[in-house]
Amino acid sequence: MFDKLFAAQQKAEEIKKRLDTISVFGEVENGAIKITATANKAITGVSIDEEFLKNADKEELEELLLTAINKAMASAEQVSAAEMQASAQDMLGGLGGMFGQ
Repeated sequence: MFDKLFAAQQKAEEIKKRLDTISVFGEVENGAIKITATANKAITGVSIDEEFLKNADKEELEELLLTAINKAMASAEQVSAAEMQASAQDMLGGLGGMFGQ
């Protein structure tokens, strides 16, 4: 029983490490602002087009940054949920023997 729980814990750690290697993106204004993040929801890059920056005011820039960040975080959440769901199905298949089934 403990072996299966330990294996499940190891699998969760593997997923977390894998999520750190998956990049997701959020962008607005046809790529004028791009946010890169990991599937573990860590922002790894911000790119703002210089021409866009010259013409944008502070309020517009802040609003669009928030939108791009939220898009990246939503993508990260989707990838993370899909990875966790796939892993849970694998783990549940392996835990069936733990309960005598």
